Amino acid sequence: MFQRERSSSENLFWPVVFAVGLHVLIFAMLFVSFAMTPELPPSRPIVQATLYQLNSQSQATTQTNQKLAGEAKKTSAPQYEVEQLEQTKREQERQALAAKAAEQKKAEEARKAEAARKAAEDQKQKEAAKAKAEAEAKAAEQKRQAELAKKKAEEEAKKKAAEEAAKKKAADEAAKKKAAEEAAKKKAAEEAAKKKAADEAAKKKAAADAARKAEEERKAQALAELLSDTTQRQQALADTVGDQVAGSLDDLIINLVSQQWRRPPSARNGMSVEVLIQMLPDGTIANASVTRSSGDQPFDNSAVAAVRNVGRIPEMQQLDRATFDRLYRQRRIIFKPEDLGL
Repeated sequence: MFQRERSSSENLFWPVVFAVGLHVLIFAMLFVSFAMTPELPPSRPIVQATLYQLNSQSQATTQTNQKLAGEAKKTSAPQYEVEQLEQTKREQERQALAAKAAEQKKAEEARKAEAARKAAEDQKQKEAAKAKAEAEAKAAEQKRQAELAKKKAEEEAKKKAAEEAAKKKAADEAAKKKAAEEAAKKKAAEEAAKKKAADEAAKKKAAADAARKAEEERKAQALAELLSDTTQRQQALADTVGDQVAGSLDDLIINLVSQQWRRPPSARNGMSVEVLIQMLPDGTIANASVTRSSGDQPFDNSAVAAVRNVGRIPEMQQLDRATFDRLYRQRRIIFKPEDLGL
């Protein structure tokens, strides 16, 4: 666009310079012609005379008229030159005015052409600005549409992710519920099995307690018979039932100590410790000590603590002093983690 403007200016430059130079030259010639014009005498009134030859005119009158005609002729010659000069001057002025008018017309045409060029340039600029604005508006609209599409896609993705999360959550909750139900069923089954086992153990314990009680009653009855008879009879019964009574009291000691024993974490199958129990005739446990260690101090200490926690065994009073001193004044017990046997 700027290249075209420079080309138009260059095309108009030299004609304008030429026209200005021509007008300057014309004005200079007019000035020189005015300066070189000779001074003329003041004009005289033109006297036009009409001569009439009258038959009655005299010769003197005729001569006078001829003289006047000669003078008029002499006077008309300079007047003609003045008129010619004035006509030339007027022609020059007319030409100058015509040249000036042509220059003005040319300048006006140039001005109009420049105005048209500027108007065309303005129109082009307006069209370019309009096209630019339309392009920017179109780009902005495309950007807005792209942002809307992106936002819509993000919303769709979020919605889909939320739906997937909801489905996953529902599936997780269903799985948790199913696992909880299965765990509840398993726990109920385990509790039922434990209850059944506990019932069976209770039944077995009740049966064992009944059997033990019956045996204890039998032994107590035998012991009572031993104590209530004569010395000879007691000795005879002691020889017969002594081992049975001792076995019954040993079972009682084992049962009482087992109830007080707490298995330490270090206890293992195959371990054993021998504990010496010292009792008084009334059944009070005076002391307990390790006579043969298992090699594990916590297990040895737990055995000694279990014996001491029994405190007193009233059933020892059923024995006579000799039997007590012989069998239970000092009694050795061997503890084993698997069965706590003697």
